[in-house]
Amino acid sequence: MARARVLHVPLGGFQKIAVLRLSSLGDVVLTLPVVHALARAYPGAKLTYWVKEEFAEHATQEQEHADRIAERIVQLGGEPDLNPDTLTSRSHAEYVEGSSLVEMLREDLIAERIAIDSYREIAEWLHGKDPTTKRLMEEILAVEEEHADDINSLLAGMKD
Repeated sequence: MARARVLHVPLGGFQKIAVLRLSSLGDVVLTLPVVHALARAYPGAKLTYWVKEEFAEHATQEQEHADRIAERIVQLGGEPDLNPDTLTSRSHAEYVEGSSLVEMLREDLIAERIAIDSYREIAEWLHGKDPTTKRLMEEILAVEEEHADDINSLLAGMKD
């Protein structure tokens, strides 16, 4: 069992926070609630992801999706659930860690396709009910479809 580590917060909070050792898009997605919570707790800190270059753009876009959805929830009078402890149980996709880059990309593609289906279902459900949120879901859906295309392209150029 891992030992709990005490983290000493400097007076005035953190100035820089780095999220390290992310090797797949799934890792990036799973850290988004933690990063969002850190951004809220330390608004003056510069948050940096250290990821493979191919995933950096996706990570930024996924963070933007989370921020936009959280903002919309607040606009509608709700409170976004950003608790990283419950993220896995609320996820539509199961997190599976691949043992090779190809396996990781395949798992990421499955997760992207699940996200695409989820955003599509939400947008369809919102038809005629909330045009602003429906448009937000459609915009995010379009980016998720691009992510799936990007991952497909990467996989096409790789061997097992």
